[in-house]
Amino acid sequence: MSWYDAKPWVASYDERRAAAQEFAPATPLATFRRSVAQAPDTAALAYFDGRVSYRELDELSDAVARHLTAAGFGRGDRLALVLQNVPQFVLTLLAAWKAGGIVVPVNPMYRTGELAHVLTDAGVTAIVCSQHAWHEYVGALAAEHGLAIALTTSELDLQTRDDERVLGKIRREATPGAADLLEIARSTPGDPPPDPGFGLDDVALISYTSGTSGKPKGATNTHGNIGTNAVILARSGEVRAGATVFALAPLFHITGMVCEIAYAIEIAGTLALAYRFEAGVVLAALREHQPAYMVGPSTAYMALMAHPDVTPEHFASFEALYSGGAALPPAVVGTFRDRFGHYIHNGYGLTETTAGCVVVPSGMEAPVDPASGTLSIGLPVPGVVVRILSDDGKELPFGEAGEIAVEGPMVVPGYWNRPDATAEALPGGRLLTGDVGFMDERGWVYVVDRKKDMINAAGFKVWPREVEDVLYTHPAVREAAVVGVPDAYRGETVKAYVSPAPGAQPDPDELVAYCRERLAAYKYPRSVEVLAELPKTTSGKILRRELRARC
Repeated sequence: MSWYDAKPWVASYDERRAAAQEFAPATPLATFRRSVAQAPDTAALAYFDGRVSYRELDELSDAVARHLTAAGFGRGDRLALVLQNVPQFVLTLLAAWKAGGIVVPVNPMYRTGELAHVLTDAGVTAIVCSQHAWHEYVGALAAEHGLAIALTTSELDLQTRDDERVLGKIRREATPGAADLLEIARSTPGDPPPDPGFGLDDVALISYTSGTSGKPKGATNTHGNIGTNAVILARSGEVRAGATVFALAPLFHITGMVCEIAYAIEIAGTLALAYRFEAGVVLAALREHQPAYMVGPSTAYMALMAHPDVTPEHFASFEALYSGGAALPPAVVGTFRDRFGHYIHNGYGLTETTAGCVVVPSGMEAPVDPASGTLSIGLPVPGVVVRILSDDGKELPFGEAGEIAVEGPMVVPGYWNRPDATAEALPGGRLLTGDVGFMDERGWVYVVDRKKDMINAAGFKVWPREVEDVLYTHPAVREAAVVGVPDAYRGETVKAYVSPAPGAQPDPDELVAYCRERLAAYKYPRSVEVLAELPKTTSGKILRRELRARC
């Protein structure tokens, strides 16, 4: 019997909070040590044809932790980690924690100004990056910021295949001013570093938000935040112990950190990596590694579905597939199941909730709101309280839209050195998400859209996701995004951007007419523009702000 059968969502708020005690977490480092003891020879990491066992990963991370400690890195110091989905990411994460530090995961697509902000804001004293990133811009920034500790690595290491589609342009390079991570990791064995003695309330990560309004803020994810969500995932019972988790989402993202790294360690399983997302490479990796679990943005699933070589056999090994980080249109769920026989479970979370806080549980399917056509994001996970609030902070009745607020043991205590932002977004420990949504009488939660993305067309509210969901039902559309554009008469009007489905040539006028037949007069797009690809973040979210800038 699942938690959702035994503890229905309609339990009182106090009962829901108490439910979190049933999922008592350990720190991620303690969980890793348990998995090393239980499964020392199991592959902890699989990277193309390379394998690293739990025992090897423990020894390699011990060596790097000893190096960091000897170099002066200690309790509470911050290490910036700027890598793609490679084994060295996990190795460094564990090593920094073993040395008592806090990890600052950084989007490897960041450039000089973006990385400089993170280094300054977090007070970083150590950095680990790829060799080519060091030469491009990181080395100069490290010198400018006086970083005492710098390590580099090659994405060609710990495997021999060198897949041309993602690794073809990478060359091994010397990095003056930085030591080689793997040389240090493979140095003469020594005593394990002393246990840092982390508590659940100690900060494990400073995870920077996407910065859609102002500069990115560093959310302080604790060891308890991470451990709680890892235990909840493991206790869902969807995936057997020791199974393989495929890293579809980037590891630097909170989804990758928790739903990939922490989850794989929690079940003493194997984390399969493929450097970065390229649909053909991912499909080959799925055949090779036979994973049981995967989570990623809907845009990644769309790209896999659109690949000419995809077959149902690529997904035959899966026990659970999840989507998070970007809106999941109902049409994508239906098409994927029709073609490949698997239901994609929706999920919802933020950096500030340390990944998922609302999910579609195992054995259930998300309902679709009949009025808007929106697919539910799921039910609150154990220990989470979700409220829908009006602009003045009052709780709204079922079916009425307002701001989604979240409370629970996975919500971060605040933002790094930002008491003002903490007070605004996390009053009393309750996270005000900035997302507009509603809850139905059965407890299913629906996201309407981001508050800032609402379009005001002659006084009528238009939520982009409702229009996008209609566009996704058209066979010529692969991806869709809707924005508001200035209009002399209405103030704002609706514009849509789409990318074509494989072999299709969407006709803008036809798409306008298609939406006009299915939406109220004030909602349908007055214009549609076709782009080969829609702009996205590394984690797969479509960037509406870049599309608005085109108008």
